[in-house]
Amino acid sequence: MSPINNDFQETVDAMLIRHQSILDILSKGQEASSRVNRAITKAVTSCGCVSVDAYKSPIPENATISDLKFLLNSHLVGNLCSNCREVVETELGNQLFYISALANILGLSVNEILEKEESRLKTLTVFNFR
Repeated sequence: MSPINNDFQETVDAMLIRHQSILDILSKGQEASSRVNRAITKAVTSCGCVSVDAYKSPIPENATISDLKFLLNSHLVGNLCSNCREVVETELGNQLFYISALANILGLSVNEILEKEESRLKTLTVFNFR
C-alpha cells in the first residue's frame, strides 16, 4: 500500500483539535457521510450533470454469481461536471478525514485496514456479496 495512507492518518491526528471525543468523531463522520449523499443528490437534482435511471434489472434464471457483475448496473447516467466533481471530492475527503480520526482514536491503522480488506476481497472474489 501507498505510504500516503499513513501520512494522511498522521496529518489527521495532528489536525483534529475540536472533535477529539469518540462521540464527536462518530457524529461528525455520520454528518460527513450525509454531506456526500447530499452533494451527489444535488448533482442530480440541481445541476443535472448526472441522472438516475433506476429499474429492476432482469436476471436470467441460469445466471451465476459471476454474471451479476455484468448484469447489474449503477443506474447512474452521465458524468459529474467539474463543479459537482469538486464538491463530491471535497465531501469524500472530509469523510475520509473522520474515518482516519476514528481509526486514530481506536489505535487502528487505516493502511492495515485497507490491506486486510483487500486481502478479504481477493480471497472471497465475487462471493463477498457487496
